[in-house]
Amino acid sequence: MPSFYSLLHKEMFRVWKVGFQTLLAPVLTALLYLLIFSHVLSQHIEVYPGVHYTAFLVPGLAMMSVLQNAFANSSSSLIQSKITGNIVFVLLAPIAYWEFFAAYVLASMLRGLVVGVGVYMAALWFVQPPLQFPMWIILFAVLGSAMLSSLGVVAGLWAEKFDQLAGFQNFIIMPLTFLSGIFYSIHSLPPFWQMLSRFNPFFYMIDGFRYGFFGVSDISPWTSLMIVSGCMLGITLLSLRLLKSGYKLRH
Repeated sequence: MPSFYSLLHKEMFRVWKVGFQTLLAPVLTALLYLLIFSHVLSQHIEVYPGVHYTAFLVPGLAMMSVLQNAFANSSSSLIQSKITGNIVFVLLAPIAYWEFFAAYVLASMLRGLVVGVGVYMAALWFVQPPLQFPMWIILFAVLGSAMLSSLGVVAGLWAEKFDQLAGFQNFIIMPLTFLSGIFYSIHSLPPFWQMLSRFNPFFYMIDGFRYGFFGVSDISPWTSLMIVSGCMLGITLLSLRLLKSGYKLRH
């Protein structure tokens, strides 16, 4: 366990050391999205009855920040350690593969959740969305950050250079995030795109998270919970299996 705490401390110190980049910059980016989209569309769209479009945006942007930063933290940390070669010092330490996994995932979850809270707190200057079911908010935030942190571990293990990791993020993470209903309800889409959205696990994370704020959602939050939990479990098991085998860590 001392090795686990040491690795967790290292990862948390890494986040804090460049806090302007890892914590403040994502909050600013989300606020820019909020300002631009709410200014352009707030007078033209009412997604749910009685829900202002600006309020509708806040949960989506907060969850988007949680997911993207959780993924970015674990994936970037692993690829940097592999490229610089200092991963060998972690591998030589008496640390189990599941402790290795837990340290990276917990640090990434914490970064994602802190950024998400920061986005929500900053957005309160513009609009105050209701909090109908706080436990649903916490549940989906924790599950979503855990899932993307684990996926970041998979990506960090798989990638051998920064270009590959950037491709993973730009061609998989970003499209799935932006097509998950952050800026719209899927009921506003044509039938084909509604059907396609239901194959996107990010949609269920966003929709379930938003349910905690407004008490309404595009599908049942219990359905979203089952799908997100299943995806999170599957990616976690994959990450643990790769770490146990030493995939692209031991040559």
